[in-house]
Amino acid sequence: MAAFEPGSLPDLLPLYYRRLFPYGPYGRWLSYGGVVKNYFQRREFSFTLRDDIYVRYQSFNSPQELEKEMQKMNPYKIDVGAVYSHRPSQRNTVHMGAFQAQEKELVFDIDMTDYDDVRRCCSSAEICSKCWTLMTIAIRVIDRALVEDFGVKHRLWVYSGRRGVHCWVCDDSVRKWSCAMRAAAVEYLTLVKGGSETVKKVNLTDPIHPFISHSLSLVEPYFEDYALVGQDILGSSESWEKVVALVPESVRESLLREFPKKHDSVQRWELLKKKMEKCKPSHAESEIMLQYCFPRLDINVSRGVNHLLKSPFSVHPKTGRVSVPIDLRKLDQFDPLAVPTISCLCRELDTAHEEEDGEKENEAEPEPKRRTRDYKKTSLAPYVRVFEQFVEEMDKSRKGGLLKKSDLQGDF
Repeated sequence: MAAFEPGSLPDLLPLYYRRLFPYGPYGRWLSYGGVVKNYFQRREFSFTLRDDIYVRYQSFNSPQELEKEMQKMNPYKIDVGAVYSHRPSQRNTVHMGAFQAQEKELVFDIDMTDYDDVRRCCSSAEICSKCWTLMTIAIRVIDRALVEDFGVKHRLWVYSGRRGVHCWVCDDSVRKWSCAMRAAAVEYLTLVKGGSETVKKVNLTDPIHPFISHSLSLVEPYFEDYALVGQDILGSSESWEKVVALVPESVRESLLREFPKKHDSVQRWELLKKKMEKCKPSHAESEIMLQYCFPRLDINVSRGVNHLLKSPFSVHPKTGRVSVPIDLRKLDQFDPLAVPTISCLCRELDTAHEEEDGEKENEAEPEPKRRTRDYKKTSLAPYVRVFEQFVEEMDKSRKGGLLKKSDLQGDF
């Protein structure tokens, strides 16, 4: 795949918004079903334009009006905000204090830079297949908890386009959660605590909470490959000293003495586990696994109802990659570096049209064909399909709920 040139973005965005953005399922998603009539009109959208011009509090009468505005403005980034008490574009016409954020999806933002203290392959905005495992683990841990512990049904996981993932929890009841409920949910899902000065960031006590046991069972299968082989966390004295600082003081000296005699991180980890067996009731082994692999959430993004989050299918201005939904059924196969860039999609579209033009020339009288949506001719198609399935599932669930309600009321 040819490298994306950030300077080409102004030329490519008009084509992307005109021909490739999946407006149909996108509009259906944010309109929801069974909501008050002006629900979509009270939703905030924010555009970041060229030269970092930031336009907040935009709202639209319909998804079609939003589509026209996106094609007119060609934003570098689109953020989706809350549903307010009044239309955000008319907020200056209402009494001060009356304009309030009322509803929004519960969102999670997991950013690779928050793991810089536990990954050695990359730092800051860089990612590779080795450290991407952290995002795979994060999705597995958070998604299981959302479904099994919170009873959530509709979760859309999206690649940010650069170095992280976002989750949109779209259930009707969850969209109405207060800031306090959102903060409580994030607190429940947080185990790694403390800033760069804190050495030991995970502290477990008996009895171990079921959430922690379940999370450990999801982290463990990845730990050897990710931490011991990929990151080689016990590969040198500099890195193993950080790990040894997390075990009980009584075994630190013997580990530091014996580690150099072992060949690699895997052997050193086996030694550490044996030492820990004699240190009951220590949870050091589990604490190390969680400190190095457990999800790290940005609480501020999740707890504020009025917090904006980058929209699915936005194009990242630095990488050119599209912010695409992730298929949880193929989570381990997801490769962020293989996600289509806007330049690649525009080239695919040109090629598809050249081939179509060639076919037309070869046909005596071409039959009128139903126009295929342009994204279906590109590598964006499978990602849009994941999104469509998510929206269809929500529709189906709502209709099922209505049927159940009418049956209970005897309204046949």
